[in-house]
Amino acid sequence: MTVPPYQDDVKNNEMTNYFNSPALDVSVVFPQPTPASTFPPCTSDYYQIDDLLTPEEQAIRLRVRECMEKDVAPIMAEYCEKAEFPFQIIQKLGALRIAGGTIKGYGCPGLSITANAFATAEIARVDGSCSTFFLVHSSAAMLTIALCGSEAQKQKYLPSLFEFKTVACWGLTEPDYGSDASALTATATKVEGGWVLEGQKRWIGNSTFADVLIIFARNTTTNQINGFIVKKNAPGLTATKIENKIGLRIVQNGDILLNKVFVPDEERLPDVNSFQDTNKALAVSRVMVAWQPIGLCMGVYDMCRRYLKERKQFGAPLAAFQINQEKLVRMLGNVQAMVLIGWRLCKLYEAGKMTPGHASMGRSWITLRARETVALGRELLGGNGILSDFLVAKAFGDLEPIYTFEGTYDINALVTGREVTGIASFRPAVST
Repeated sequence: MTVPPYQDDVKNNEMTNYFNSPALDVSVVFPQPTPASTFPPCTSDYYQIDDLLTPEEQAIRLRVRECMEKDVAPIMAEYCEKAEFPFQIIQKLGALRIAGGTIKGYGCPGLSITANAFATAEIARVDGSCSTFFLVHSSAAMLTIALCGSEAQKQKYLPSLFEFKTVACWGLTEPDYGSDASALTATATKVEGGWVLEGQKRWIGNSTFADVLIIFARNTTTNQINGFIVKKNAPGLTATKIENKIGLRIVQNGDILLNKVFVPDEERLPDVNSFQDTNKALAVSRVMVAWQPIGLCMGVYDMCRRYLKERKQFGAPLAAFQINQEKLVRMLGNVQAMVLIGWRLCKLYEAGKMTPGHASMGRSWITLRARETVALGRELLGGNGILSDFLVAKAFGDLEPIYTFEGTYDINALVTGREVTGIASFRPAVST
């Protein structure tokens, strides 16, 4: 069969040259609504929750918002596509002076947990990966040192971590132990002058470049869980990036191999002597993690609202169609409810009344509503809903690991179920 030649090669060549021209402004040739690199104004505080914050908390929220919109929004899609971490933002986050959150002293800010929560939400509003990087460093690693470390360890590590001169990660999860993390198998064996760590960790955020690694391992003498501070480049320590993620692609999750890693006695965390001691940090961390999907949905709503007003079909803005308004309002209602649940969690914590069940229900319910909210946003953006340029596709992917880490939806629901019924249902009966 003979394939006929192009009928108008000259015209085709002209068009090819036109579209390849360096002077071509693609946004003019293919006009589109404003992308998320120019982030939309915050319009999601419909119930004026900001009125519940102190002036200091409001100022912190606005400071973080301005930084994220200016310094992170323009580059987030690019780095998401490459699955690389934008190291240039670390200095920007350090300048916000919010790392360490509620920690007092050692140069740390001593924020209220409410200020810490809204700061977390503002980071997540623009980028879920950036908020995960921040939470691992601040609300997991730094907080563990502050709550479980010696005075010397606090003095040595916290000031540098607060300024982001150094970066930390937190290593609990293992290849075979996620939800059942208390059964971890990494070991710590006492030797003269210190400890030898052996085993594996998986899904550890920041681990491929962290200067300080908080590692949990089982004491081979007591069979209890102990905590250790491990330095970057310690002999026998290897961290390998996990590839091919569909969500939180900017976060550098790693597989950690501990091959007879020696840790001096002075780097053992003295107040981690059982698995329950890890909950000292996790109690705060679970509140903060609940604020990630809140912030993420705030950004998705803001983006969808602007998009619907700019994008036209059938001669009218998408915002003029009834079904689109209903979906947008449903998203907005979810955001208000999520914020109020998150705010109440903070107040319960501040009053010393928050229980594990409170934190777990907030975490599980918020992520469930967030999934619905982001899915609605994906529908509203049509074809552009699969492009990271318009935020929603990236948020859609980022929410999936957030729905799972630090306790899956189901595990968190069962924690609350145990609290309200008095019956633990985690371990199924296995016949032998």
